[in-house]
Amino acid sequence: MPNPSGQIRASSSLIGRLLLLRRGAASPARCFTTTEGHRPTMVHKRSLDILHDPWFNKGTAFSMTERDRLDLRGLLPPNVMSSEQQIERFMVDLKRLEVQARDGPGDPNALAKWRILNRLHDRNETMYFQVLIANIKEYAPIVYTPTVGLVCQNYGGLFRRPRGMYFSAADRGEMMSMVYNWPAEQVDMIVVTDGSRILGLGDLGVQGIAIAIGKLDLYVAAAGINPQRVLPVMIDVGTNNEKLLKDPLYLGLQQHRLDGDEYIAVIDEFMEAVFTRWPNVVVQFEDFQSKWAFKLLQRYRCSYRMFNDDVQGTAGVALAGLLGAVRAQGRPMIDFPKMKIVVAGAGSAGIGVLNAARKTMARMLGNNETAFDSASSQFWVVDAKGLITEDRENIDPEARPFARKVKEANRQGLREGASLVEVVREVKPDVLLGLSAVGGLFLKEVLEAMKGSTSTRPAVFAMSNPTKNAECTPEEAFSIIGENVIFASGSPFKDVDLGNGHTGHCNQGNNMYLFPGIGLGTLLSGSRIVSDGMLQAAAECLAAYMTEEEVLRGVIYPSISSIRDITKEVATAVVKEAIEEDLAEGYREMDAQELKKLNQEEIEEFVQNNMWSPDYPCLVFKEH
Repeated sequence: MPNPSGQIRASSSLIGRLLLLRRGAASPARCFTTTEGHRPTMVHKRSLDILHDPWFNKGTAFSMTERDRLDLRGLLPPNVMSSEQQIERFMVDLKRLEVQARDGPGDPNALAKWRILNRLHDRNETMYFQVLIANIKEYAPIVYTPTVGLVCQNYGGLFRRPRGMYFSAADRGEMMSMVYNWPAEQVDMIVVTDGSRILGLGDLGVQGIAIAIGKLDLYVAAAGINPQRVLPVMIDVGTNNEKLLKDPLYLGLQQHRLDGDEYIAVIDEFMEAVFTRWPNVVVQFEDFQSKWAFKLLQRYRCSYRMFNDDVQGTAGVALAGLLGAVRAQGRPMIDFPKMKIVVAGAGSAGIGVLNAARKTMARMLGNNETAFDSASSQFWVVDAKGLITEDRENIDPEARPFARKVKEANRQGLREGASLVEVVREVKPDVLLGLSAVGGLFLKEVLEAMKGSTSTRPAVFAMSNPTKNAECTPEEAFSIIGENVIFASGSPFKDVDLGNGHTGHCNQGNNMYLFPGIGLGTLLSGSRIVSDGMLQAAAECLAAYMTEEEVLRGVIYPSISSIRDITKEVATAVVKEAIEEDLAEGYREMDAQELKKLNQEEIEEFVQNNMWSPDYPCLVFKEH
């Protein structure tokens, strides 16, 4: 296991010699090292200042030697506890306290758990990530979907300790200097949002910062990005949420959102500032409204190391699920271009999935113009106005490639604006894919129509978040369509007892399967961009992760409890693809030429050795 700072233990192998990298800290005083075989961490704080700094605080785990060195003797109870004892004590307290509040979605204690975990994060960052990693399956839904939606809605009242940075429309012309207010000399990962489309909850303005914080917690837990090298960012350009505009306690700018060139100018200034200070950072865009998600992605993706998780991450996870559904039908993944897919939703997530799936189908068919046309014909897209055909007025340019030809639709008994149930009934799709953010959209009539699918194992993907926005529940899908249905959702649901010892598996198509590996792989490869090939390699790696036995049982996504191993595999695939596309420029002391010499096993070891783990450092005080 690597030490927390990412310093690599020497080995006799080539990779061991190559990987004597030193992942420094956010500042000379802010680094993690192990206590065995490495120099200690030098800090410029002692006494209560150490106890009040979550990056260095160990609480009762400070040894007596450290207590003497750091002037802590007498400031802590005398019993020195191990990290295991600390965690046991915390977990007992958590279980006791969480029952005092019942205000979460699905889990009545969800928000209470979030509060308790957040307080731990505020006082002891290392222990927080020890708890999160050890209990990732239980707490991922707390620090992220679905509870994070509730946190965003209530963030004004929950705000205590500042976390991350806020760039606003009022800061125009100042961002280049502002970025140096962040104390970290190096930042590896930024998650940024403008709060305009938080999950399926709409415009939550500055309160959307909780999304960026939650995502970066998962980057640390799943990908081993050093927590001192991550930066959550809110770009506050105003809000169109009238409730927030009238709330005297709202923490953001109380003005309507900027639009057009004014809006773009703010985002441009932010991007220039962060990449000027941290040229090797990876920036993930999160929860931007569809109007801007595609435009900003196309504007920046060829010149900055960035990607949009709603467009590309969601697409990759859905694509992996679709490939898994092919395998679950007992067919090879190469049969994917034969699947008929009805998509409900034409926002940024829906179009992102369509583009990714079409590119994969086209590649399997020969990657030429005919292949793209053939792939496009496998999709039927339904939005709030019904089936999208070429007859649609003012059609979204992003949706245009997927509009059905009128004559073709008519031959199938369909027309412009046909309802979802009509489309499903006539098309008889292999997959019904929901990315609409409309809870309950898959009514009984729609699911009944799926029983007519030409597939022996039809798939229903209710991918919208949070839980209340899921297009249907697994119970509805299994009870109406039958036990052979393949079910996936964006939020977590419990498996369904089908009786007779059979279980209906509820696969959660969570973006956390991919975005940590995409970010880590991009960082370690040193690629200047996040290419379509890198994204596709990530999705195909996830799809292949499951065993044949698992997919034939209807399990198309792995357990979240394996997320660190999944992320390692995905990041390896991303690095390998970056090398093959000649995009890799290397990572710190591992230059491009050395990286290109590594085989598959050595790339995986390289990834593993650069994943931070939460171990307490040995601290030594040093005067400035």
